[in-house]
Amino acid sequence: MAVSLILHPRHGFALGLLSASLSPALVWADNTTLLDTITVSGDQSDSYQATRASVGGFGEAPLLDTPASVSVFTEQLLKDRQARLLSEVLSNDASTGDSYAPIGYYENFVVRGFSLNAASSYKINGSTISGEQNVALENKQQVELLKGLSGLQSGVSEPGGLVNYVTKRPENVRSVTVASNQSGERYIATDLGGWLDSEQRLGVRANFAHEDIRTYVDDSDGKRDFASLAVDWNISDAALLQLDAEYQTREQRSVAGYQLLGGTVVPSGIDPKDRLAEQSWSKPVKIDSLNLGSRFEYRFNDNWTGKLSASRSRVVIDDYSAFPWGCYGAASCASSAVPNYFSPEGDYDVYDYRSPDDTRRNDELQATLDGRFDSGPLRHELTLGSSALRRIVDRRDSVNEWVGTGNIYQPLPDFAPTDVPLGHTYRRLDSRQYGLFFTDRLSYGEHWQAVLGGREVRLDEKTFDIDGNTTRHTQRWEFLPNVALIYKPRPDISLYTSYSKGLSLGGEAAWFTTNADEILPPTVSRQLEIGAKRDWRGLSLNAALFRISKAYQYSRPNGDGTFTYVQQGKQENIGLELSANGRLTDQLQVSASAAAIRARIDDSGTDSYEGHQAINVPKFRASLHADYSIPGIKGLALLGGLRYSASKYASQAGNVKVDGYTVFDAGARYSMDVEGYQTVLRLTVDNLFDKRYWRDAGEYMGDGYLFQGAPRTARLSATVSF
Repeated sequence: MAVSLILHPRHGFALGLLSASLSPALVWADNTTLLDTITVSGDQSDSYQATRASVGGFGEAPLLDTPASVSVFTEQLLKDRQARLLSEVLSNDASTGDSYAPIGYYENFVVRGFSLNAASSYKINGSTISGEQNVALENKQQVELLKGLSGLQSGVSEPGGLVNYVTKRPENVRSVTVASNQSGERYIATDLGGWLDSEQRLGVRANFAHEDIRTYVDDSDGKRDFASLAVDWNISDAALLQLDAEYQTREQRSVAGYQLLGGTVVPSGIDPKDRLAEQSWSKPVKIDSLNLGSRFEYRFNDNWTGKLSASRSRVVIDDYSAFPWGCYGAASCASSAVPNYFSPEGDYDVYDYRSPDDTRRNDELQATLDGRFDSGPLRHELTLGSSALRRIVDRRDSVNEWVGTGNIYQPLPDFAPTDVPLGHTYRRLDSRQYGLFFTDRLSYGEHWQAVLGGREVRLDEKTFDIDGNTTRHTQRWEFLPNVALIYKPRPDISLYTSYSKGLSLGGEAAWFTTNADEILPPTVSRQLEIGAKRDWRGLSLNAALFRISKAYQYSRPNGDGTFTYVQQGKQENIGLELSANGRLTDQLQVSASAAAIRARIDDSGTDSYEGHQAINVPKFRASLHADYSIPGIKGLALLGGLRYSASKYASQAGNVKVDGYTVFDAGARYSMDVEGYQTVLRLTVDNLFDKRYWRDAGEYMGDGYLFQGAPRTARLSATVSF
């Protein structure tokens, strides 16, 4: 007979199906029953391959049965990359890139050519968090990236994608990791967990980390402290309660980006170690973040399960920076009404920017009911649910005062800071989002599946001025459908096609526009995608072809030197993605991807913005990370890879490009036993040949910025398990 089991994650495997075939039993004379050997298969903890993820729906599901393009970065990959930031994780996926991700500040990303949104594009265990933080990775089991529209999963969201962090669960583990880099960084982290009773009913997992940050940029050091706690309580065989809490405080001087010289020329001869606008009175940017989550699951019977989750995410940012921007103070910029670029000679203005107590908070509650049943020849896997999300932004009336002018090629004198006082704290945003959603997976035989789903969204959002007056009140209802058809010619191959609709928040007008600070109404986006997936001998292969369209929002030139922020025309991105993750041989495993994207603007009303690739989106990008175990040398593996990007435009008008680049990485891992303690040494060298390149050429709040890639960076770590 055939037996199907579900293995609890505390046993070291991801939740998965275990298959066993039992031939007729042999019965001995003493009535002892001898069964054939049961073969157990599951995800290996040291693999780059993942076969399941939760970001594609409302619970963990096989990737082969998920009709969407999903990248999963496993714990082993995170460890081998010695990743501390999300940018170091997402660099392993060719569909992603930086979109204003300065050192010392929280990072932003572009996926499939569309920027993610800090308000809604990031989750921990499926619960929305405030994205204005660099989420710690010490307590993360894996990072999941859903590429494309996620309206079904999260309601109002950007069309680029959705990042979900999956936390480690309790298990018997005790380890310490220490690390450093060529700049003398000091890092220590501990991972402690176990079950508090013999029946494994109550378990805990605690992670702690301290980091003295040492970067390659002058005067940009910092520090970080992190602590987290995860609790699993198996209240009964049918009830499970999971709790998570994590706190991080991070202080580091932010490293501002460059701007185009005269608005048309990429700066040259720049040392990545140089820091613009260095002033003695500026302070490190401090970001304190607290993420809390709870999930209760109750299994009514073998077919029906109820889930309830509640979460809070709170981030407080204190920013006292000397910031380089524009060239109002340069004589050569006097003819421009809005010189939001550096002068042709490299002059830039220095501003004393002060914005303490900038507070972002997300509170979310979600309830779902999952069930399985048959209706004639159809097998249903049904999810019904409801959610409520509230996001608030409280901030001070910030200060941003000009204090002097410098030059990118010259030392900068110390200017006198401003004496303009800070304003009082006020509520800038109160956004409430309510949703009713469903998804039904209908299976017909062994080969066909259809996924029908949708979310009814109600958005109620208000913005306020410093005096507490309502400046905008948006109320909107929208139904966001998501439908897909899956054909599986064999169990390890999946072909799918899908359609989805999304709703995104409107953008905020930059301060220099004629409608400064205005937040535009939400916009609708649509996506068509076809894809193919195969699991083959420990290797997952994926291909996806997509088309995404969204209303275009930009600062439109008015012809008289002024700009107005508008929604006009559309941006349409068409792309092809390929990826392979897992083992090619017993000794070699890879995480590889490639993406070709055509991003175009149409009907914007500004001819120079159309007919060419969109800003900061290369036509082609590729990434590879490989792990090769040396035969005959137990425990030794060589690590390496490359990151490639084609050239990309650095202006909306498409009149200036940054060059493409190829960056090579190398490293090694050595596992050994030291007096009974398992010890793993890792060495990574990123940008092995010290390539100079511009990694980011995008816009932020209407302004264009250029960020250089890191020079050659070496990091050494040791992990001891006891």
